[in-house]
Amino acid sequence: MPVAIDIRKAVLGAGLALAAVACQPNSSTSENQAATEAAGTAGATALSAGTWRGVLSAQGQEIPFLFDVATDGGKPTVTLRNGEERLKLDEISTAGDSTTIRLGVFDAALVVRADGADKLKGTWVKYDGKEPYRVAFAATKGAEPLFPVMADQKVESFDGTWKVTFKGSDGKTYPAVGLFKQEGPNVAGTFLTSTGDYRYLAGQADGNTLKLSTFDGSHGFLFTAQKQGNALQGDFYSGKSGHETWTATLDPNAKLPDANALTGMKPGQKKLDFKFPSIYEGGSISPSDPKYKGKVVVLQVLGSWCPNCMDETNFLAPWYEKNKQRGVEIIGLGYERTTDQKVASQKLLKMKERMNIGYDLAVAGQASSAEASKSLPQLQKVIAFPTTIFLDKKGEVRKIHTGYSGPGTGKYYAQEVAEFNKTIDQLLAE
Repeated sequence: MPVAIDIRKAVLGAGLALAAVACQPNSSTSENQAATEAAGTAGATALSAGTWRGVLSAQGQEIPFLFDVATDGGKPTVTLRNGEERLKLDEISTAGDSTTIRLGVFDAALVVRADGADKLKGTWVKYDGKEPYRVAFAATKGAEPLFPVMADQKVESFDGTWKVTFKGSDGKTYPAVGLFKQEGPNVAGTFLTSTGDYRYLAGQADGNTLKLSTFDGSHGFLFTAQKQGNALQGDFYSGKSGHETWTATLDPNAKLPDANALTGMKPGQKKLDFKFPSIYEGGSISPSDPKYKGKVVVLQVLGSWCPNCMDETNFLAPWYEKNKQRGVEIIGLGYERTTDQKVASQKLLKMKERMNIGYDLAVAGQASSAEASKSLPQLQKVIAFPTTIFLDKKGEVRKIHTGYSGPGTGKYYAQEVAEFNKTIDQLLAE
């Protein structure tokens, strides 16, 4: 879900996280080769080419998503489909009748096996938490709508911009903006919040009922709603146990608080003073390092577990390669779901390699609001992953942008990019 993943989501994610152990036999090279060949045949049979409809079963609900199976260089690949988004997964291994599909940069996998002709069953597993996290998974081959639609139902319109209020199980609320585009019964869109968006959602309208879902490897979301007039009332299910309710009214002028005014520096503070370990053993990173002297520096508060951080990184990585010669640097401050620095470094290094990140990454701490705020004590607080902090050529903090509106938000993403470039241009011109 970049899924800007806010602290609310981070806490929710921590509650949903799991630990799992995979056992591999210690056998000879020839035995391993034979097992691999046999497993490859089983895996190829289970993951036959075509479009599949997968379903996560949690909280008495079905969270559906579509994925494509193909071959690349003789090896199977899986591509998750979320609205316009395509997430290619190529780390696929087999052992016996079980196939493990690693879910991109996230420390998670789908572990599946054949369940009859053109059917799969298995588990969505997340490995980066303190508690076991497993969600039942099943899939059927053949292109289908995400949600069944009753042919004789009159389909209401959910198209437009909606003023939304989410309410958690603790009774606390937070504002959002719903953005939906509808063609016939098919609906796509997302929700903007003050600390990020819920990325690419897709689904169907059936009568006065709306159902939207997404699965990006880190999060499985289901949104349902009933429409009465120009108002919506519904539920939001997140993976294994997360649940909130939401209400909405049609409002083309709906907007959120200014993302540049949600946090700031403490009184009397102008600079951030930190020295974090680099992802490379023995190294360290500080904004006072000679490499950054006299340059505009962007600090990206992120986590490898955070889909919205991935959205921002997908923008920043190529942007950096095109602009670094202008006198600008980026430092990624990684907050991971582990206290083991070596493990955290490995997760961030994997992200760096898979996403072609050319800028520096540091291990800054654990993925929580409290820990991030403690590690950057000159800030009032950190309330979202990602948070983007702009330093001028003197090393002084000039702007703090909370959250990130990713490409799933359409024009809001274009505004995000334009604002980023404007800020950089202004700081470089000084």
